[in-house]
Amino acid sequence: MSSITVPPPKCLQKTFVAPRRHMFGPGPSNVPPRILAAGAEPIIGHMHPEMLEVCLQSLVMSNQSQRKIMSDIKSGIQYAFQTQNNMTIAVSGTGHTAMECAIFNAVEPGEGVLTAVNGIWGERAAEMAERIGARVNSIVTTAGGYFTSEEIDRALAKHKPVLFFLTHGESSTGVVHPLDGIGDICHKHNCLFLVDCVASMGGAPLHMDKQGIDILYSGSQKVLNAPPGTAPISFSERACQKVFNRKTKPVSFFLDMTWLANYWGCDGKPARIYHHTAPVSAFYSLRESLAILAEQGLENSWQRHKEVAEYFHEGLENMGLKLFVKDKNARLPTVTTIVAPPGYDWKEITSYIMKNHNLEISGGLGPSVGQVLRVGLMGGNSSKASVDMVLEALRDALRYCHKSKV
Repeated sequence: MSSITVPPPKCLQKTFVAPRRHMFGPGPSNVPPRILAAGAEPIIGHMHPEMLEVCLQSLVMSNQSQRKIMSDIKSGIQYAFQTQNNMTIAVSGTGHTAMECAIFNAVEPGEGVLTAVNGIWGERAAEMAERIGARVNSIVTTAGGYFTSEEIDRALAKHKPVLFFLTHGESSTGVVHPLDGIGDICHKHNCLFLVDCVASMGGAPLHMDKQGIDILYSGSQKVLNAPPGTAPISFSERACQKVFNRKTKPVSFFLDMTWLANYWGCDGKPARIYHHTAPVSAFYSLRESLAILAEQGLENSWQRHKEVAEYFHEGLENMGLKLFVKDKNARLPTVTTIVAPPGYDWKEITSYIMKNHNLEISGGLGPSVGQVLRVGLMGGNSSKASVDMVLEALRDALRYCHKSKV
């Protein structure tokens, strides 16, 4: 008599074929063939010398020998972040994982954290800090807005936190927040400056060292056009002093930078100790995406995203649509927020475009829910041809979707 009580699922007896779509939402973005090919290379062990010491000659992304895959990734992140920080790695996980890595390592229970909330990511950072027992305070502005240096200075003087969180590219509202001078303000108040650049890295100017950012993290699935699942993060010397002189252990073993620093060869020790099984194929893809960014040139990428975004904004306004972020200088070049067209159901618009144009755009998130449509044009998707495609899809949707008379 068989001991099997649950039969093989019939759904798994059929081959799954992923649909090909134009991924013009706020992320993930389309993965180019070159990055897909890199991720399809043969699996090697996460502790093999090719990962830690020399790069495989057979890999499509390996044009130079005698390099480490993880070392190459580190160099690519340092370039993308514009930092010389030694403590620069890629966390095995999405941007949320890097956010938790930053907060869990830099903050101990009972310490103060100040979050700038101009969208959902400030809210998420506050909740993460609360969960580890931090004393959390927030400064809040309206969706689509940002904070002045004076507002930040006053809040830091009042709350005296050990960490200040700010989102550079707020994908829920379409704002790119000014960063110049904020690092100096934080350091004046003996506070670490933590910045989320998941939606902005590679698409908007960012200078970690020059701007005095102590902890900076991003994600692989936006401008880098890599699959979701790896998250660049970097810690300044000032941040490392705090992280590695804690009185208590971080709440997460998986995200403990004491272990991760050794795993990535950042602690100067001769031997690397096993910590976790790294996502090998994801690291191949991340390395390739960083190589593409380096080949294109960071400043060229910033300029292209700016020009394409302005072309898109002009096209939207010519259609009679309004942009959610009124200040042109505060518009995120990678994710555009459009005021939801009056009289229309935004869900019907996004569904119509998906069904009839095989193209993804999305609605709002967090404080912008019901108020906006969001369009992401990132990395290889940032082109005038992509803009023309989105504009035509929007025109079509506004012709055929139901509009109330109210």
